[in-house]
Amino acid sequence: MRNQKKIIPRNSNTFVLQIMGVMSLFLISITQVNAQTDIAQILKVRNASNEALKSLDNELSYTFLTDDVMITTGNGTLINGKEEFRKYDNEFDNNTMYWIRTADELEVNMERGLAWESGIWKGYDLKKVSNPIVNGKYSAMWTKASGEWLIKSQLFVTLN
Repeated sequence: MRNQKKIIPRNSNTFVLQIMGVMSLFLISITQVNAQTDIAQILKVRNASNEALKSLDNELSYTFLTDDVMITTGNGTLINGKEEFRKYDNEFDNNTMYWIRTADELEVNMERGLAWESGIWKGYDLKKVSNPIVNGKYSAMWTKASGEWLIKSQLFVTLN
Protein backbone atom coordinates (compact mmCIF):
# COMPACT_ATOMS: atom_id res chain seq x y z
CA MET A 1 0.00 0.00 0.00
CA ARG A 2 1.31 3.35 -0.91
CA ASN A 3 1.17 6.43 1.26
CA GLN A 4 -1.19 8.88 -0.12
CA LYS A 5 -0.46 12.53 0.02
CA LYS A 6 -3.03 15.14 -0.61
CA ILE A 7 -1.94 18.65 -1.41
CA ILE A 8 -4.28 21.20 -0.01
CA PRO A 9 -3.98 24.54 -1.76
CA ARG A 10 -3.53 27.38 0.68
CA ASN A 11 -6.23 29.90 0.64
CA SER A 12 -4.35 33.17 0.38
CA ASN A 13 -6.87 34.88 2.66
CA THR A 14 -6.29 32.31 5.39
CA PHE A 15 -2.53 32.72 5.06
CA VAL A 16 -2.78 36.51 5.26
CA LEU A 17 -4.99 36.23 8.34
CA GLN A 18 -2.49 33.89 9.98
CA ILE A 19 0.35 36.33 9.27
CA MET A 20 -1.73 39.21 10.59
CA GLY A 21 -2.45 37.24 13.76
CA VAL A 22 1.25 36.60 14.34
CA MET A 23 2.04 40.27 13.67
CA SER A 24 -0.70 41.34 16.10
CA LEU A 25 0.80 39.18 18.83
CA PHE A 26 4.20 40.67 18.08
CA LEU A 27 2.82 44.23 18.24
CA ILE A 28 1.01 43.48 21.50
CA SER A 29 4.31 42.20 22.91
CA ILE A 30 6.12 45.35 21.77
CA THR A 31 3.36 47.52 23.25
CA GLN A 32 3.65 45.71 26.58
CA VAL A 33 7.44 46.15 26.55
CA ASN A 34 7.04 49.87 25.74
CA ALA A 35 4.49 50.25 28.54
CA GLN A 36 6.91 48.56 30.94
CA THR A 37 9.64 50.93 29.75
CA ASP A 38 7.35 53.92 30.35
CA ILE A 39 6.50 52.63 33.82
CA ALA A 40 10.21 52.23 34.58
CA GLN A 41 10.84 55.80 33.34
CA ILE A 42 8.05 57.20 35.52
CA LEU A 43 9.31 55.34 38.59
CA LYS A 44 12.82 56.66 37.89
CA VAL A 45 11.48 60.23 37.75
CA ARG A 46 9.40 59.61 40.89
CA ASN A 47 12.49 58.38 42.76
CA ALA A 48 14.53 61.37 41.57
CA SER A 49 11.71 63.68 42.66
CA ASN A 50 11.58 62.04 46.09
CA GLU A 51 15.37 62.42 46.45
CA ALA A 52 15.19 66.11 45.47
CA LEU A 53 12.49 66.70 48.08
CA LYS A 54 14.44 64.79 50.74
CA SER A 55 17.48 66.96 49.96
CA LEU A 56 15.25 70.05 50.24
CA ASP A 57 16.25 70.94 46.66
CA ASN A 58 13.05 72.65 45.56
CA GLU A 59 14.51 73.92 42.28
CA LEU A 60 15.38 70.37 41.23
CA SER A 61 11.98 69.10 42.33
CA TYR A 62 10.27 71.70 40.09
CA THR A 63 11.98 70.20 37.02
CA PHE A 64 9.77 67.12 37.35
CA LEU A 65 6.58 69.21 36.98
CA THR A 66 4.86 70.71 33.96
CA ASP A 67 4.65 74.52 33.93
CA ASP A 68 0.86 74.28 34.33
CA VAL A 69 0.94 71.66 37.10
CA MET A 70 -2.00 71.52 39.49
CA ILE A 71 -1.40 70.40 43.05
CA THR A 72 -3.92 69.91 45.82
CA THR A 73 -2.06 69.76 49.12
CA GLY A 74 -3.00 67.47 51.99
CA ASN A 75 -5.01 70.26 53.64
CA GLY A 76 -6.91 71.07 50.44
CA THR A 77 -4.94 74.07 49.19
CA LEU A 78 -5.09 74.22 45.39
CA ILE A 79 -1.92 75.38 43.64
CA ASN A 80 -2.11 76.27 39.93
CA GLY A 81 1.19 76.30 38.06
CA LYS A 82 4.84 75.88 38.83
CA GLU A 83 5.34 79.60 39.63
CA GLU A 84 2.50 79.58 42.17
CA PHE A 85 4.04 76.46 43.69
CA ARG A 86 7.38 78.32 44.04
CA LYS A 87 5.58 81.15 45.87
CA TYR A 88 3.80 78.63 48.11
CA ASP A 89 7.12 76.96 48.97
CA ASN A 90 8.76 80.33 49.71
CA GLU A 91 6.14 80.99 52.39
CA PHE A 92 7.87 78.30 54.45
CA ASP A 93 11.41 79.70 54.49
CA ASN A 94 13.30 77.54 56.96
CA ASN A 95 11.13 74.53 56.28
CA THR A 96 12.77 71.17 56.85
CA MET A 97 9.66 69.22 55.90
CA TYR A 98 9.68 66.85 52.93
CA TRP A 99 7.45 64.07 51.68
CA ILE A 100 8.08 60.75 50.00
CA ARG A 101 5.57 59.20 47.64
CA THR A 102 5.43 55.44 47.13
CA ALA A 103 3.36 54.16 44.22
CA ASP A 104 0.92 51.30 44.72
CA GLU A 105 -0.56 51.56 41.23
CA LEU A 106 0.77 52.88 37.94
CA GLU A 107 -1.02 52.64 34.61
CA VAL A 108 0.17 54.06 31.28
CA ASN A 109 -1.84 54.97 28.19
CA MET A 110 0.84 55.21 25.51
CA GLU A 111 -1.50 56.50 22.79
CA ARG A 112 -2.50 59.51 24.88
CA GLY A 113 0.89 59.95 26.53
CA LEU A 114 -0.75 59.92 29.95
CA ALA A 115 -0.27 57.88 33.10
CA TRP A 116 -2.10 57.41 36.40
CA GLU A 117 -0.22 56.85 39.64
CA SER A 118 -1.59 56.37 43.11
CA GLY A 119 -0.12 55.33 46.41
CA ILE A 120 0.84 56.53 49.86
CA TRP A 121 2.81 59.58 50.92
CA LYS A 122 4.66 60.19 54.15
CA GLY A 123 5.79 63.54 55.45
CA TYR A 124 9.03 63.88 57.42
CA ASP A 125 10.79 66.69 59.23
CA LEU A 126 14.60 66.60 59.13
CA LYS A 127 14.76 68.29 62.55
CA LYS A 128 12.61 65.62 64.16
CA VAL A 129 12.66 61.84 64.43
CA SER A 130 13.06 59.69 61.34
CA ASN A 131 9.46 58.48 61.58
CA PRO A 132 6.87 60.24 59.45
CA ILE A 133 4.95 62.97 61.21
CA VAL A 134 2.06 62.98 58.72
CA ASN A 135 0.87 60.68 55.93
CA GLY A 136 -1.95 59.85 53.59
CA LYS A 137 -2.89 58.87 50.05
CA TYR A 138 -2.01 60.56 46.78
CA SER A 139 -2.70 60.32 43.09
CA ALA A 140 -0.79 61.81 40.19
CA MET A 141 -1.37 62.42 36.52
CA TRP A 142 1.70 62.14 34.32
CA THR A 143 2.12 63.45 30.79
CA LYS A 144 4.66 62.71 28.10
CA ALA A 145 3.58 65.63 25.89
CA SER A 146 7.08 67.14 26.01
CA GLY A 147 8.73 63.82 25.15
CA GLU A 148 9.62 63.06 28.76
CA TRP A 149 7.39 62.03 31.64
CA LEU A 150 6.43 64.96 33.88
CA ILE A 151 3.86 65.39 36.64
CA LYS A 152 0.82 67.31 35.38
CA SER A 153 -1.35 67.02 38.48
CA GLN A 154 -1.12 65.71 42.05
CA LEU A 155 -3.71 65.29 44.75
CA PHE A 156 -2.66 64.63 48.35
CA VAL A 157 -5.08 63.65 51.10
CA THR A 158 -3.82 63.74 54.68
CA LEU A 159 -5.23 60.78 56.59
CA ASN A 160 -3.01 60.67 59.66
